[in-house]
Amino acid sequence: MDTKNNPGKILLIVTGILTFLGLLLLYSASKSISSVSSSLSIFLKQCVWLCFAVAIFFVLKNFDYRHWNKLAHIMYFITLILLVLVLVIGTGRAGRWIRIGWFNFQPSEFAKFVLIIVLSRYFSIRDVQRFSTLLGGVLITGIPFLLILIQPNLGTAFLFIVIFFSLAYLAGAKKKHLLILLFIGLFLSPVLWMGLKDYQKQRLVIFLNPWKDPLDKGYNILQSKITIGSGGIVGKGFLKGTQTKLAFLPEFHTDFIFCLLAEEFGLIGVVVLLFLYYVFLNQILKITLTTQDSFGRLIGTGIMVMFFIQIFINIGMACGILPVAGIPLPFLSYGGSALIVYFICVATVFNLWKNITLF
Repeated sequence: MDTKNNPGKILLIVTGILTFLGLLLLYSASKSISSVSSSLSIFLKQCVWLCFAVAIFFVLKNFDYRHWNKLAHIMYFITLILLVLVLVIGTGRAGRWIRIGWFNFQPSEFAKFVLIIVLSRYFSIRDVQRFSTLLGGVLITGIPFLLILIQPNLGTAFLFIVIFFSLAYLAGAKKKHLLILLFIGLFLSPVLWMGLKDYQKQRLVIFLNPWKDPLDKGYNILQSKITIGSGGIVGKGFLKGTQTKLAFLPEFHTDFIFCLLAEEFGLIGVVVLLFLYYVFLNQILKITLTTQDSFGRLIGTGIMVMFFIQIFINIGMACGILPVAGIPLPFLSYGGSALIVYFICVATVFNLWKNITLF
C-alpha cells in the first residue's frame, strides 16, 4: 500500500515532524535569559520524555485497541484516585502534579485519554437515544470534571465537556436531549462562575480588555500579540527572537510556544504549522471514518476532538481571541505527561488503522 493512500503512515510522519519542530522550539526557548529556562534543562528533559513516549508508542501500536474496552473500568477508577491524590499532595505552581523523584506526573493529562476510552465503551453498549443513558454519561464525565476543576484547571475541565458532547452526538444521541443538557449547563454557569478562583475570573475579564491592566493581568495577552506580530512574514530567524530571548513574554516554552514559532519563523512558519496540524487531524478523521466498529470509531473521534480543541484554544489564546486557559499546544509545548498521552493517542489511532487493513 503506497504512502499516499495510507493515512496510518502519513499520521506517523506528520507526528514525527511536529515532534521535531517542538524540540527545535524548546531548544530555542532554552536560550532565553529567563531564569525559568536559562539552561538546556527544559530541552533535555523533553528529550527524555520523548524517549519514554516513543517506547510506549512502540508497545501500544501493536496493542489491539479493543483491549481498552476490558480495561476501561479499572483505568477510570485509578484515574479518579490519582485526581483525588493531586488535591491532597499536588505540587507545582498550580498543584496539578504528583512528584515521584524527579518525575512530575500530571494525572489530568492522562484523564483525557481515559475519559475517551470510558465514554466510548459506555456509548457503544448502551442505547444512547435514552435520556437516562446520557445522564449516565454526564455522571461519568462529571466526577473527573469536578476534580480537575477544583485543582484548579479550567481549560482541561472544559475539554471534558466538549469530548462528552462530541461522543454523545456521534453515538446517536437525540439533539433535543443534548440541547436540554446544554441549557442545564448554561443555567448552572453562574454557580460555576462563583466557584472560580479570582485569577481565573480576572483572566476572563481581562480577555475582553487587556489594556485595563497592561502591566499585570493583561500583560501576557498583550505581549503574545506583540511577539506574533514582530515575526512578520518570514520571521527573525531561529534563535533570533527578541521578545522571547529577552523574556518579555512569559511561559513561551509552554502555553505561548506558538508565539515563539511566529516570532522566529513568521507567517510562513505559522502557515506550515497549521498545514501540518490539518494533515494530522485529517488522517485521524480518515481512519475513524473507515473504522466499522462503533467502539473504535468513538475512540478515534474523541482523540481527534481532543487534539483539535487543544490546538484551537492554544492558538486562539496566543492570538488574543480566546481567554488564557493553560492548554498546551500538542507536540510543541513543554510537558512530559502531555507528550506521553499524545503518543498513546497516536498509537491507538495507528492500531485502529492496522485493524482496518487486516480486513
